[in-house]
Amino acid sequence: MELNISLNEVCRLVVRAREFDAQVPAVDPDDSSNMADDGAVGVLEDETNTSVEEEMRTFIDDLPEDEQVELYALMAVGRGDYDADEWDDALESITGEVSDFADELMETPALASLLEAGLAAFGMSCDGEGQLS
Repeated sequence: MELNISLNEVCRLVVRAREFDAQVPAVDPDDSSNMADDGAVGVLEDETNTSVEEEMRTFIDDLPEDEQVELYALMAVGRGDYDADEWDDALESITGEVSDFADELMETPALASLLEAGLAAFGMSCDGEGQLS
């Protein structure tokens, strides 16, 4: 199996997906207090970084359709929907099945781990790939 999408591109998405999955909305149990009264601890809360979401969505949307299909198929193999030897079947069924790849992929829990598992099924890994500069 040879991918049209580069391993480096898949691995860059894995890095971003890990960041995206780790984000949780900030919760301030005493939201009505003022900063002086609560010691300004509200600034320590981690707010959702929409730039990561936007970057992932743009990255996926900008891929040619065949590479979007491969990305989704790698995730599906990693999830166990298909075996590595069913790659061609996965590509064929996914081509007509998914209408918005960015939405579908970004709504997939543990996307990064599933993509890595999909790569591993074909003897590939992100070791040394996908580093952000």
